[in-house]
Amino acid sequence: MTDTTDTPVADAGEKQPKSVRVVLLALMIAMMLAMLDNMIIGTAMPTIVGELGGLEHLSWVVTAYTLATAASTPLWGKLGDMYGRKGTFLSSIVLFLIGSALSGMAQNMGELIGFRAVQGLGAGGLMVGVMAIIGDLIPPRERGKYQGMMAGVMALAMIGGPLVGGTITDNWGWRWAFYINLPLGAVALVAVSAVLHLPKKRSKARIDYLGAALLTVGITAIVLVTTWGGTEYAWSSARIMELIGIGVAALVGFVFWQTRAAEPVLPLHIFRSLNFTLMSVIGFITGFVMFGATLFLPLYQQSVQGASATNSGLLLLPMLGAMLVTSMVAGRVTTNTGRYKVFPVAGSALMIVGLYLLSTMDTGTSRLTSGIFMAVVGLGMGCLMQITMLVAQNSVEMKDMGVASSSTTLFRTLGSSFGVAIMGALFNNRVQDVMSERAGALGSKVTEQSAQLDAKSLEKLPVLAREAYQHAVSAGTHSAFLLGAVVAVVALAAAVFVKEVPLRGAGPKEDGKPDAPAAQPPVVEAV
Repeated sequence: MTDTTDTPVADAGEKQPKSVRVVLLALMIAMMLAMLDNMIIGTAMPTIVGELGGLEHLSWVVTAYTLATAASTPLWGKLGDMYGRKGTFLSSIVLFLIGSALSGMAQNMGELIGFRAVQGLGAGGLMVGVMAIIGDLIPPRERGKYQGMMAGVMALAMIGGPLVGGTITDNWGWRWAFYINLPLGAVALVAVSAVLHLPKKRSKARIDYLGAALLTVGITAIVLVTTWGGTEYAWSSARIMELIGIGVAALVGFVFWQTRAAEPVLPLHIFRSLNFTLMSVIGFITGFVMFGATLFLPLYQQSVQGASATNSGLLLLPMLGAMLVTSMVAGRVTTNTGRYKVFPVAGSALMIVGLYLLSTMDTGTSRLTSGIFMAVVGLGMGCLMQITMLVAQNSVEMKDMGVASSSTTLFRTLGSSFGVAIMGALFNNRVQDVMSERAGALGSKVTEQSAQLDAKSLEKLPVLAREAYQHAVSAGTHSAFLLGAVVAVVALAAAVFVKEVPLRGAGPKEDGKPDAPAAQPPVVEAV
């Protein structure tokens, strides 16, 4: 059992508004650290490989980070519930910064991969910590006001990441792609340490090591299957089949053990809430679609529409801008009215329409047209990105805020892994088929190593092969986005069944009087 000691502050109600903005700024910096890192590193990777070598291990620089992040996410959430949110969050920032510093000092590819895993372990606690602390500080009814900030950070990371990564690598060297995290992380550490006020917690319960181990093995196997399947190994290969078997066995064992553990890593009772389960499904689908879209849209615009690779992040501006605006509107409406079901329904429907429109793009589609199609998808995702977390947190008790936040984050992470893998496999197969049809043996030779060519490789191709490749990329994106539209139908079906449970906390009624607060977390002295 968890013994929670609360020490109320007499004028806590006055203190919180003065400090909450500083805390939120620190949380947004931490959130940006987690999101920005992979965006920056992607741009720096060619330079890193040029200096350290190890091209054959290149994918592991990203995979090690992703695996560690996914596997540690549920553990950070549970540790926060058991031992206090503040200390756990600060620990995750410190671990992330240690991993960043070590990655910047790496002397070979093996060291870099290992240090990236350390960085990923810390990153797993950053996003969860941000969401759970916001859940502790701000009642769900008021949380909509801050959704625009979170959406803005996401958009800024996706747009600015490649630009910042390229600038840092060109002017300061690739090691500063990691070192840049240190001053930002230090600001977050100081602000959180000085200003954040949360309950003190002491837990006599032991950590569920067996459950943590089973969950880690299961998640690792799933991520490796989605990462390696169709690229490193054929989907029907013995290695992929082994990983699937290991993953299924570990997850079945994990579910069985969670029903018996004294302090389970992921309490299964939270899934008794229909809304929480539905939000997990919608979060998975959102991750599936979002990361698939951010992967293939720049590729299409560079290969087919002739856009510059240097400014690839800016190509997503219509989608990310629409997402930011819609998220702010959704947050404000939710805060003022307390009603939110319309957003998952409308968001899922817009996402289906937008993905279908993207699937109709061909070699003659203008940038204006593709930008409008992207904006439709962005409007849909803006309705879903923060609402899923808000409703999930509102569906559980305060003591389960951490595991609710980590579970929702985990499902979105797994959705992105599946989206990139499945949409990527479909894209690659379609590109290779069309290249063979239009350019024969030359087409097959061009794409036998990879279905994704950079700008330099594209320029060197003969005119026939280049035109064939443009048609092939159009066909590949058609298949990938059409699959995304079909998958998004599941999100719409889930959204229809969402029940509009009143949000906890105060919010203005029609007559201007606030609702009575319900189950608001106490504001207490800092841990």
